[in-house]
Order: sequence, then structure tokens, then C-alpha cells
Amino acid sequence: MATPREETDHDFSSTNAEASFTNPTQASQLAKGDFILIKNHPCKIISKSTSKPGKHGHAKINFEALCLFTAKKYTDLHPAHATVEAPIVVRREYLLLDIEGGYLSLWDPTAGGALKDDVRMPKTDESGTRMAEMGELLGRVWGKEGEKDIMVTVLSAMGMEVVDGVKEVERG
Repeated sequence: MATPREETDHDFSSTNAEASFTNPTQASQLAKGDFILIKNHPCKIISKSTSKPGKHGHAKINFEALCLFTAKKYTDLHPAHATVEAPIVVRREYLLLDIEGGYLSLWDPTAGGALKDDVRMPKTDESGTRMAEMGELLGRVWGKEGEKDIMVTVLSAMGMEVVDGVKEVERG
């Protein structure tokens, strides 16, 4: 027979790490521009429509959203009172130091000058996508010789990262 101490001991050695990547949110609280998890893809909501409650049902919300990493469009339908998962998205700016082997070498001035070299150069072969646009812009500004630095905005969600913005800034 187990002692009371043995009955209360729990094993916390294995946990679901994905749980820390999202927050539960009521579907009706999300708006255009917010983030939602659809089919395990972190997405940015581009449109939201609400149907009126039927005779025996609840109001439903239809979300259209773009995946942050592939720009693929996803749709999802939820009751307005349902709880959905919203990915935790972090946007951070880095100074571009180099591009080598398909990866960006970045410097984070806010983290004590930490170097980051695990962000992939955006692919330019997917014409018309946001990622292709970022890759082409990055290629253009990196190839210029001048007196400007290049700042790269990186979005992080669900343990993945993508370049979301590129801008030139005066050195100083």
C-alpha cells in the first residue's frame, strides 16, 4: 500500500512544450490583425465574419488568416463563445551583419550585443508572397554599398522565425 507521501508525488519530467507557445483566447475577442492558431499554423487574421445565431444554435465566427511562415491562406469556423489558441508572437529588430550560406548573421543591440545566425534568408522563388518580397528587398539593399545599416525585423512564433521587415537606417 502506498504512503500518503507517495500518492502526492507527481512526475513533471515530461511536459508538452507547445502549450507555452500559445494562449487560450475567446474566439469573439479576436479581431483583424490578431494572431490565431489554425491547423497548428500560426496565422494573422485578415478577415473575420460573424453569423447570427440560428433557431437552436450559437453565433459562429469564420476566420480567414495567412500563415506567418508560408503565407498560405487558412480558414476556420468556431462558435463565438469557443476558446481558441492564439500563438505568442514576438517581433524583434536586429542589425544585419552578413549573409552567408543562406543564413543571416544578425546583431541584437537590446540583448547585450548578442549575435544570432540561425535565421534563414527568405526564399525568392515563391513569387508574390510576403517572404519572396522580403527576400528580394533584402537582396537589393544588401548589395548596395553605402553609409546605411540594414535593420531586419524577425517574427518568432511556435519555435520558428521568419523575416518580416527590412529597412535601411542611417549609421550613427
